[in-house]
Amino acid sequence: MPTIFQALILGLLQGLAEFLPISSSAHLAIAPWLFHWPDPGLAFDVALHFGTLIAVIWYFRSEWLALLRAVWEIITTRKIVTVEQKRAAFLIVATIPGGIFGLLLEKKAETAFRNPALIAVALIVLGILLWLADRIARADRSLSVMTWTDAIVIGCAQVFALIPGVSRSGSTITAGRALGLDRDAAAKFSFLLSMPIIAAAVILKVPHVMRETGMNLPLLVGVGASAISGWFAISVLLKYVSRHSYGVFVLYRVLLGAAVLAIYFARGG
Repeated sequence: MPTIFQALILGLLQGLAEFLPISSSAHLAIAPWLFHWPDPGLAFDVALHFGTLIAVIWYFRSEWLALLRAVWEIITTRKIVTVEQKRAAFLIVATIPGGIFGLLLEKKAETAFRNPALIAVALIVLGILLWLADRIARADRSLSVMTWTDAIVIGCAQVFALIPGVSRSGSTITAGRALGLDRDAAAKFSFLLSMPIIAAAVILKVPHVMRETGMNLPLLVGVGASAISGWFAISVLLKYVSRHSYGVFVLYRVLLGAAVLAIYFARGG
């Protein structure tokens, strides 16, 4: 279990990096490695996701209520007609690939995928792909014109986020932009899509953390910091991308990846 200060820093990193396209898992793996802190492990990282789960549910609370009503209407009428009903169905479909591969590759995600060199390469590669998608693809499609194909492709893109450094929001926003969604639509669908997969991870992993350590102050501090910084990240990014490109995040990813590689080889791997 990290100290209170370490948990605070890790919680802030989790909340900010979960929704900004810079990879929270990369930051949670790099920070202990960089500062020689004990690695709290994937289970603690997932526990911090409870904070970001709170953030995304609270920020989009009215949207979630509309989606829940849409799901109920789909069940009772057995029809998918309205924009809200389609969006709810798209979120369900897009969640399936990530859920399946998350279970299949859980052990890899806890061990081999947390190698600093792999994380650094993933940061750089996905950053370049995000830049290309943001610059080259057309940007005139809103969420109201999403298709089943869009949902499936974005859902499959989320699978790559199992590799720290790829970024769940980064991969799904990149896919959305490549499919022609405007920046606001790509970001909003990415944030909504995060809720089911984060909720599933929290349900699976938090009981393990509770059995190992119980409810303690570092964990509470980390989750609280994650919730606050996560809400802030959603608010800032949605406002930012309405007027700017993702270029600043691409530059950050490339520089961070290069720095991690330099430190990794300087330490002899």
